[in-house]
Amino acid sequence: MTLHVKIKPLSPLIGSELPLPRYATPGSAGLDLAACIDQEIVIEPGQRAKVPTGLAFQMPDAGVVGLVFPRSGNAWKYGVSLTNCVGVIDSDYTGEIQVILQNLDSEQPFVVKRGDRIAQLVFVPVFQAQLTVVDELTETKRGAGGFGSTGTI
Repeated sequence: MTLHVKIKPLSPLIGSELPLPRYATPGSAGLDLAACIDQEIVIEPGQRAKVPTGLAFQMPDAGVVGLVFPRSGNAWKYGVSLTNCVGVIDSDYTGEIQVILQNLDSEQPFVVKRGDRIAQLVFVPVFQAQLTVVDELTETKRGAGGFGSTGTI
């Protein structure tokens, strides 16, 4: 399935020093987002930083959202993830995409350099719910059982 999304480079680095986002492999779900920065950003252990990408996107309509996910390699190798777990790029937001990275390592600073792949962007369909207020919900086997209620493997 093909989705047409507009992309606007906001920095002269895009297209000259930094490529447009791309899928790393034919089976990749996410486009790699790179750091578009003039100088390195050092994120100390336990700290976070907002890292610009130099890019803005425009979804074709309200039926699409862009979701920004962490890169598993950064999480595993360096203990770096996204502070908000998943960033939501609403269809009506057309400003610069910035990624909030957090260094979860307890000892080593994490250095972000220009062009480092810092996150991945996935486009998915959106359903806007029409809520109906009710007095009762339909009974299910699980019911209101929450955390741990389904047992263990």
